[in-house]
Amino acid sequence: MSIQDLFQKGQSFLYFINQDQDTYKEKTLELYEKISIPEALTQEIRKLNRTINVLVFAEIWCPDCMINVPVLQKMSDINSNIKIRIVSRSGNEALMEAYKLKGKPKIPTFVFMNEGYEELGIFIEQPKVVKEVELKGKQVEIIVAKRKYRKGEFYIETIEEIMGIINRQ
Repeated sequence: MSIQDLFQKGQSFLYFINQDQDTYKEKTLELYEKISIPEALTQEIRKLNRTINVLVFAEIWCPDCMINVPVLQKMSDINSNIKIRIVSRSGNEALMEAYKLKGKPKIPTFVFMNEGYEELGIFIEQPKVVKEVELKGKQVEIIVAKRKYRKGEFYIETIEEIMGIINRQ
């Protein structure tokens, strides 16, 4: 199956969150509602004048998915040129082979593609700012950063990272 075929078979954000009727859905929607994008960044998202197809590998139970998939949906809400389709990691591991980190397929994995389904870049699991704190290895800093991240406090950094991928051409 091609990446384009998989994209076409993907589901919407609404379908994604409705896979659960309890905690995961509530947490995802809570984080979605908290996202308030600064006007300058909103304008940058609105300026996007070409189609960006985003194939998302995600699972509703995954904490990183509950945080980052709503961010991507907010961006799509601002600009309908950002087309999102979500598929499960389960059953699609072979297609995720090229996006593994440390030998494992991580979620969420966002594959950004142009209108012709040519890959522009990827976002995997967490924003770079969180990954960099983890790499430093200072336990207290990692704990603080992870708590903030789990509360959704790094969504601006995620948006900026995504915009960097989309605008890289």
